[in-house]
Amino acid sequence: MTPRIPRTELPAEMTQMLSARFGSVPEPIEVVFNNRAVATSNQEFSAQVAAWDTVDEGLKTFAHMAVAAQVGCSWCLDVNYFAALHQNLDLHKASLVPNWREAEVFTPLEREVLEYSEAMTNTPPTVTDELSASLLDQLGPAGLVELTVFIGFANLSTRVNTAHGITSQGYSEACRIPLAERSRTVGTGVA
Repeated sequence: MTPRIPRTELPAEMTQMLSARFGSVPEPIEVVFNNRAVATSNQEFSAQVAAWDTVDEGLKTFAHMAVAAQVGCSWCLDVNYFAALHQNLDLHKASLVPNWREAEVFTPLEREVLEYSEAMTNTPPTVTDELSASLLDQLGPAGLVELTVFIGFANLSTRVNTAHGITSQGYSEACRIPLAERSRTVGTGVA
């Protein structure tokens, strides 16, 4: 699919840096760069989000993938499979995130993080006191704040990419795992 907003040329040094990191320039950056102020703010906040370290990176990667699967952002699933590879996560497990409820490979904490991700993504959100209390107990206040804001950021990213018409860019091909489709019959009632 072609993005709904045309890609724009990035500064040469940025193109080189992104190509070295990802193998190609991520389309979301090329599209958002149509508005340099928005692009700069987005990149700065993305870098700050990436620097947070209270919650395990693997949990956050799985959380972002759960949001992407629910929203339907194939680009975010694609790039997060790539992230899973570089974080040395279990790639088989990563491939099952879109259908985590049916998979028996996730730990109890991972399952709660995935459930929390979906509950935050629902409209309206369906986060329960019980789920929050359990995560608070396991992650602590700083961890639950970080996870919550991270999931909010994942919602921003996935919804913007989807609205812009940005789809998978092939990053998951480096992982040798196919992009999974989310089961439409399971979960929260959101298709």
